[in-house]
Amino acid sequence: MDVDKLKALSIQPEAKRRSHSSLWIIFLLVLLLTAVGVFFALPKKGDERRIFDANKGKPVTQYTKDSAAPAPTPANTPPPPAPAVAPGSSVLIAPGYIVNRERIELSPRFMGMVKWIGVRKGDAVTNGQIVVLLDDAEYRARLLEAEGRLANAQSAVAKARLDFDRVKKLIREKVETQQAEDDARLRLEAAQATVQEVQGMVELARTYLDWTVIRSTINGVVLEKLVDTGELVTPQSFGGTRGPSTALVAVADLKDLQVEIDLNEADLAKVSLNQRCRVSPEAYPDKHYEGYVAEIAPEANRQKGTLQVKVQIKNPDRYLTPELSAKVDFLK
Repeated sequence: MDVDKLKALSIQPEAKRRSHSSLWIIFLLVLLLTAVGVFFALPKKGDERRIFDANKGKPVTQYTKDSAAPAPTPANTPPPPAPAVAPGSSVLIAPGYIVNRERIELSPRFMGMVKWIGVRKGDAVTNGQIVVLLDDAEYRARLLEAEGRLANAQSAVAKARLDFDRVKKLIREKVETQQAEDDARLRLEAAQATVQEVQGMVELARTYLDWTVIRSTINGVVLEKLVDTGELVTPQSFGGTRGPSTALVAVADLKDLQVEIDLNEADLAKVSLNQRCRVSPEAYPDKHYEGYVAEIAPEANRQKGTLQVKVQIKNPDRYLTPELSAKVDFLK
């Protein structure tokens, strides 16, 4: 009985041979798969590598030195980059705002009423062009009054001269005394002084009348029209805050622009007068303009820890608008 059980549990030689065959097949398959994996894992000529960019957090594709990046297809061709400053030529990049080098607000010299305005916002004006007329009725009347006084004073001079000449003749004939001649001469001189005084009044009236005509003092563009016809205007007070209707028109030359920069005091050593610069407006990053440092403020801002620097823009065009932001590269 025990012998039969042992025979049943024993492994036949044919089964042993089959088991060894299966083991060798499995071993060969594992060896083949390993070789294939090693073949594809090793870098080869023309392969690309993907690395992780720590700054941007995005994978970046790099190519080996023996390979070249694939040429982009027309569908995904990137736009050509904007011209850049040569490496190492920029010592500082600072933001700022485009401003007019001169902004002029035309104000009246006396209180008056606006009778006519000949410009609108955005109109081009030339030096000496009439832009506003104030009511001049009062000053025309003053001029007429002064001219009438001048005529009376000139008549008084003519009478005093006749009297003086008559007295001198009588003195030669020994009819009048020397005192009469002196009195006549003094009356003539007084009349001449009166004429000179009234002539000053006439010139003053003409000056006020001329001041009713407001002219542009530069070639430029009207930035703002600050009053309308019929408004009462007063002179702008010196050093005070401008209130409504104290100025008539704001004019500036759009071909004379600067970039105003609040420069950190730590960067001041990198900037000097007449230093070459490169201006790039934020609204048009593909456009660049040459410039130079035209002004460095003589006093810093203690609260901000900055110093104001102004960069003059060479050959500005219509793309540069005052109060837009711009980036300035200070070059070596």
